[in-house]
Amino acid sequence: MRIPFTQVDAFAEAAFGGNPAAVMMLSEWLDDATLLAIAQENNLSETAFLVAADGAAADFELRWFTPGDEVEMCGHATLASGHVVLSSDTTRERVRFATRHAGVLEVARDGLGYSLSLPERTPVPAALPGVVEALGVGGVVATLRHPAGYAVVVVDDAARVRACTPDFAALAAAGRYVVILTARGGAGEADVVSRVFVPAFAIDEDPVTGAAHAVITPYWTQELGVEAFAAEQASARGGRLMCRMVGDRVVLGGRCVTVIEGTFLLP
Repeated sequence: MRIPFTQVDAFAEAAFGGNPAAVMMLSEWLDDATLLAIAQENNLSETAFLVAADGAAADFELRWFTPGDEVEMCGHATLASGHVVLSSDTTRERVRFATRHAGVLEVARDGLGYSLSLPERTPVPAALPGVVEALGVGGVVATLRHPAGYAVVVVDDAARVRACTPDFAALAAAGRYVVILTARGGAGEADVVSRVFVPAFAIDEDPVTGAAHAVITPYWTQELGVEAFAAEQASARGGRLMCRMVGDRVVLGGRCVTVIEGTFLLP
């Protein structure tokens, strides 16, 4: 079986930045074990699989796999999927994806980039046993959690976010979390700085995470007293996002760069 393959740097101004995702268009769904094996072979933080949708509610069905498991929502691979579809059909202004756990997600053209609409996932204060200790950070302002599996640790200085060196084994043992470490930006920085660690899903650090910003955008818009802000995910590759609340949706703005096009040969 020959499967079209595109690798996209999402939330990137240029190649080799942002978060790489593989986007693969299927004629029909393969079994889950094969999808996971393909994601492991690609060895990226996410591989997005698309199948044309039958109904009018969406244009494509969409699923995402890390090298370790299927995830219930992934922002950067959705943005990458939108980029692939909209780049191949210049008459489209937007594309809708039906997902199994996150509803219908939309990617639309927005200036030189795209906007991605995600459901907001407002976190609530909660103890996170083992998480703060595994991160090894001080200056903790708040710990929060969302039941979809997100753990948020807010600290008092963006420098603590940048300098963090987690104990990944301990962090994975603390729970099946997407762990978000975040702070207000300092002078000359974006409004909000974050990093995201996902060792429980076989990813020590995710370069740029759209789904994590669906969690921290409701928090930071309230804390900053704004409807929109500029965010930096301070990984080694780095990425910039514009984040805003629109009703009960989080809308993220960013650009994408295609870096590989080819064919995946499935035995």
